[in-house]
Amino acid sequence: MGLNASLSLFSLTILLVFSKVVAADNITLAFEKYSNFSTMSNLFTQTKLTVPISKYQTITVLAVSNDAISSITNRSDVELKNILMTHVILDYYDELKLQAMREKSIMLTTLYQTTGLGEEMNGFLNVTKMEGRVYFGSAVKNSPLNAEYVSTVYHNPYNLSIIEISMPIVAPGLSLAVLPPPPPPVPIVPSPSPSPIDASMVPAPSPMVNATTAPGPADAASDTVVPKTTPTTDTPEADSPAPAPTADNEKIEAADKAKPSSSACKAGSRFDLILLLAFFVSFAGF
Repeated sequence: MGLNASLSLFSLTILLVFSKVVAADNITLAFEKYSNFSTMSNLFTQTKLTVPISKYQTITVLAVSNDAISSITNRSDVELKNILMTHVILDYYDELKLQAMREKSIMLTTLYQTTGLGEEMNGFLNVTKMEGRVYFGSAVKNSPLNAEYVSTVYHNPYNLSIIEISMPIVAPGLSLAVLPPPPPPVPIVPSPSPSPIDASMVPAPSPMVNATTAPGPADAASDTVVPKTTPTTDTPEADSPAPAPTADNEKIEAADKAKPSSSACKAGSRFDLILLLAFFVSFAGF
């Protein structure tokens, strides 16, 4: 029994070592089968990430095509290594497992979280299923879910899976975020220039639609009140009453009445003066 137990333990150890070697070799071999991912495969080799990846028995690599990954290839080796580590999930996911997901969001741990450098959830990924589609993005709050699941490139159940996403994921704090490309501009069709209008072709305005049409006799009679004018005569009407005297008229009449009396007084005074002068003249003659 002791010999059998020792043999079993030895076989298990060799199996584990062999599994690690197979896992590390499978990443390189899997990418070599698909030339569309040759750039990402070279970046894994350039940043020496195949060594830490080989320590895990179960991983899922989020692969990005050569065209889509070109947006991050000009970054430094440190940035590239950090970004690529967030594309290595420490769990197994393939098309069947993603399709079985409910319409919800889950958090997945990435290789970058194992470095101890993760801050504000940038070592985790947010995977959300909406309307039958699966989207990937950084788990940092308010990070966009721009990377969409495309297809499963390679899968060795519960050991290694490589799935394609539409664009790379750059978590805040690792480098500048990668935004989706803008839509192509809509071509502007120039509007044709208006042709000159011949004056003879322009119709004359119709008098029936003129906004300033003069009203007819019926409209004038109904809308306008015309005051009646009374002819003036030189003699007032006999039956018309005399105007009532006002205060100003009474003062004028009183003044007119006072004028003759004052004139009479002045005339009387002058007459008395003449008589007196005549008396003195006659007296001097004597």
